[in-house]
Amino acid sequence: MAPAANGDSQSSGHNVSLLIDGESVQSGSKFPVINPADGSSVWTYSSATVEDAQRAVESAAAAFPAWAKTSAVERSEILRKAASLYAERKDQLAEYMKLETAADDGFIGFNIEATAKQLQDVANRATAIQGSFPQLEDDSRSALVLREPYGVILGIAPWNAPYILGTRSVAAALVTGNTAILKGSEMSPRCFRAIVDIFHDSGLPKGCLNLVFAAPENAVQVTEALIKHPAIGKVNFTGSTMVGGSVAAMAGKYLKPVLLELGGKASAIVCDDADLKKAATFCLLGAFIHSGQVCMGTERIIVHSSIAKAFEEELKNTMGTLHPESGAGPTVISSKSKSRVQGLISDAISKGASPICGEDPGKQDKLQRTVLAKVAPGMDLYYTESFGPVASFHVFETEDEALALANDTDYGLAGAIFTENLAKGLRMAKKYTTGAVHINSMSIHDEAALPHGGVKSSGFGRFNSDQGLNEFLRTKVITWEN
Repeated sequence: MAPAANGDSQSSGHNVSLLIDGESVQSGSKFPVINPADGSSVWTYSSATVEDAQRAVESAAAAFPAWAKTSAVERSEILRKAASLYAERKDQLAEYMKLETAADDGFIGFNIEATAKQLQDVANRATAIQGSFPQLEDDSRSALVLREPYGVILGIAPWNAPYILGTRSVAAALVTGNTAILKGSEMSPRCFRAIVDIFHDSGLPKGCLNLVFAAPENAVQVTEALIKHPAIGKVNFTGSTMVGGSVAAMAGKYLKPVLLELGGKASAIVCDDADLKKAATFCLLGAFIHSGQVCMGTERIIVHSSIAKAFEEELKNTMGTLHPESGAGPTVISSKSKSRVQGLISDAISKGASPICGEDPGKQDKLQRTVLAKVAPGMDLYYTESFGPVASFHVFETEDEALALANDTDYGLAGAIFTENLAKGLRMAKKYTTGAVHINSMSIHDEAALPHGGVKSSGFGRFNSDQGLNEFLRTKVITWEN
């Protein structure tokens, strides 16, 4: 059993430690973790040194031979036990995520439940991994095509959905026989420590999963020390496109394969035959869940001209129902993030955009859920991923025009189309250059049975499903004379 990371969960005196070779490691450098809701320091975390990073990889490398020899059944049982612990510890997990990310109870509950389902799904798939026995040209020879683990996997995961994304970065790797290093976000370290403790409390041997954090000032050095270590077989990263590009470049320098799930600029296309109430509800949910801090979040709402006025009114009415003025406003992860989002909004308005919802001039000191019309390419908001509670409203005449707007972005992670004509929806979805398109549902949709990932600057490779498992297996060919 791993050393306990908890204690008094409200205590600002608690320090979230690293976990290396099954032991808690308190580094000499400790940094505060800030509650985004009120700016208070809830606890501190230990920031790894380059030497800590190297020891974490060495521990995982030493654990790999024995772990790779365990059966898929045995590894699956550990993941199933971990899934059950998410249910047992849901209140504690929810408290950590609330204090570190300021997410609302609904989003937190979804994270915990979805993580348990993810673990069950990965466990169920593990025993079905198979190679092949191809027929060769020369009948006197035979061959096997095997699937085998890489060795040590480095998973780097962000703060915004820590249980889903942190678990996803290592679960498929572990169940396929790899060992792993989880580099968790310093913004939500206690959530990541809880993930690793659950794996160990489920029977995962020491060294198979190690945990490190790095403060921003030494994150580059620690990350490079991890990636360049000869024992690291593959890297997976979920996070911003800017940082993902740096991780990919670093991995390329050391010839390490990478799996990237990066930013997005999802559009929701609302056709003239759409159910307006359904479309308005899902557009606003997609835009404002977790205060817009979701990579699949709806950032553009593209509406047919014949229903544009009616849909504007539906958006206003639905906003009043989902987010009444008397309710809590959006909370983003930091003051820097707040300033960035407000800057995107003010830049757009100064250049001619107009608010449909939100952006009350009398409340400009507070962040508001905002939908802006007349957003054009000359405005920063048009191309920039806001990763906050703001969406733009656009009008189209033809399907081709709608798709040109949706595809006019460097990103391609997710999108949505609203229409009562399935043939139309499928036709448009095939022309939408993105990793996933959801017809008559919001752009945010990530479940274990569906491969998840993007195109263009939203990354490459896929998490989840059988494709996600195969990301952590490499191919080996063996031939012999009969």
